[in-house]
Amino acid sequence: MDLVLTPVGAAAGVAVCCTPLTAPSISEADALALATTLKALADPARLRLLSLIAAHEGHDACVCDLTEPVGLSQPTVSHHLKVLVDAGLLTREKRGVWVHYTLVPGALDVITSHLASHLTAAA
Repeated sequence: MDLVLTPVGAAAGVAVCCTPLTAPSISEADALALATTLKALADPARLRLLSLIAAHEGHDACVCDLTEPVGLSQPTVSHHLKVLVDAGLLTREKRGVWVHYTLVPGALDVITSHLASHLTAAA
């Protein structure tokens, strides 16, 4: 005797438990990119550094201006800034012996619009 499996509810004409998507979900590539950015922002020191740079004239600050306000050593600050550069939130430019970091225009807008487009449909 062969055993026939029937989805629950299908035999009685009732819809199965899964509901169809009503809006596009975030792609795997977009989720990976957004997660990388959010990981970069998930550190209090990095959030402070980003805020400090955004508060400087022209959204540009020298690394020498960033170590004291966050109370970290220059190598630690440089590491955090590298993470923010790699995440696409800052650019880096060497000027003489100092390195200057600049907020990427619209970088934070990309994050919020990505989240909004995929989460507001659920609300």
